[in-house]
Amino acid sequence: MDDTAKLFIGGSRNPDDSLNKAEYLELKFGNRHGLVTGATGTGKTVSLQILAEGFSKAGVPVFAADIKGDLSGIAMKGEPKDFLLKRAEAIGLTDYEFEQFPVIFWDLFGEKGHRVRTTIAEMGPLLLSRLMDASEPQEGVINIAFKIADEAGMPLLDLKDFTALLNYMAENANALSSQFGLISKTSVASIQRALLVLEQQGAEHFFGEPALKISDIMRTTNNGYGQISVLAADKLMMNPRLYATFLLWLLSELFEELPEVGDPDKPKLVFFFDEAHLLFDDAPKVLIERVEQVVRLIRSKGVGVYFVTQNPLDVPESVLAQLGNRVQHALRAYTPREQKAVKTAADTFRPNPAFDCAEAITNLGTGEALVSTLEGKGAPSIVERTLVRPPASRIGAITDQERQAIIDKSPVLGVYDEDLDRESAFEMLSARAKQAADAAAAKEKKDDAEASAGSGWTLPGFGTDDDNRGAAKPRRSGYQRETVVEAAMKSVARTVATQVGRALVRGILGSLKR
Repeated sequence: MDDTAKLFIGGSRNPDDSLNKAEYLELKFGNRHGLVTGATGTGKTVSLQILAEGFSKAGVPVFAADIKGDLSGIAMKGEPKDFLLKRAEAIGLTDYEFEQFPVIFWDLFGEKGHRVRTTIAEMGPLLLSRLMDASEPQEGVINIAFKIADEAGMPLLDLKDFTALLNYMAENANALSSQFGLISKTSVASIQRALLVLEQQGAEHFFGEPALKISDIMRTTNNGYGQISVLAADKLMMNPRLYATFLLWLLSELFEELPEVGDPDKPKLVFFFDEAHLLFDDAPKVLIERVEQVVRLIRSKGVGVYFVTQNPLDVPESVLAQLGNRVQHALRAYTPREQKAVKTAADTFRPNPAFDCAEAITNLGTGEALVSTLEGKGAPSIVERTLVRPPASRIGAITDQERQAIIDKSPVLGVYDEDLDRESAFEMLSARAKQAADAAAAKEKKDDAEASAGSGWTLPGFGTDDDNRGAAKPRRSGYQRETVVEAAMKSVARTVATQVGRALVRGILGSLKR
């Protein structure tokens, strides 16, 4: 096979530790997904790095999350170190050269890369419910909120849009329930509290515009390399649910936007999902089904998804069965769960009669892995004990100055770095509320004028009409129902007042603390 049509992973070993053969991942099977597993410190990040390098060199764009900052070194040229040169010699890598790769740094908080945003509307009710850990009744209210926004033509872009809409729904719960189904004020209040928690955790940085364009993570350079998008996720990992929901949203966007391409000669994009267990931990059945559907079908869009996690048990069997390319680093087997994980990992490989797979998993050294990739007509290869190739780029994190220099030369510089706040649900509800307030004020002024110009009133024993000119006007009898617009006006007015008050309190407290 032409070497340009495959990605070199490393060299497999015989039982006597002699070099057996080179291990490759065929690019035409790169969109058949994969799994990289192993205990902490066994070399998972380096395996991710050499796979990203290989795909980039083949002209395949890559998206990967950088949990600890170690992956950022892929943007810099590697340095000749003894252990790297020895590994290259051990696996017969005679043309080992160091180079840097084209990288775009991204960050939801805009601190270590370009801002990444999406809108509330693009996130959708299912993922938003997952993000807030919503109960079934709360999820129903969230779905109703999206329907109301759609029918009213109100864009939901950021958290203040959604908050204003929820306030409107709470104020008009009875009227809206008869049209859309039960809207519990208790559920609305719970959602509002969850939104406050999200805001405090920094989720407001994620929602808004300009929203990320899928085309900007699918770039290639002039020399034919695939651009590597590295998401700074060290701070994002402080909110694991936001991290997992963001990556699932991105996968869903790729699935919905990209055209069908069948089985291309190489992937259109490769997506690495590090700390994959966060996606599945305590996830409801409907979300697991959504993930399974996306993973199964996104392959036909030319996208390869590679889950990176410590334990193969972290991934549900329905998803695990779709991951054809495997790199298994060492696992420990001290507890019953760890022993089960070793057995599960061993059973997923096509056995090699030369060694016991389960035993090998517990004895692998750092930078060594059991490797099985798809070959021929798409069948998994016999598992081989493999020394993973050394990376061509730097191992470890880059400095802040190096990162900033790369950001300053980025092809998307200035595209996502400033917020855009166009008219959306919050502004539309505010404008309607102002119109309603102005109309109500004009009507009240007119009523007062008509009352003043009237014939007055008298009561027996209480004087004449002239004697009562300065008396208080009688209250109008009867209950007058608020219009929907008047209710919306009051709701938005309260929302604005609350937000301003909250900002003032934060400012005062901040001053006191300083």
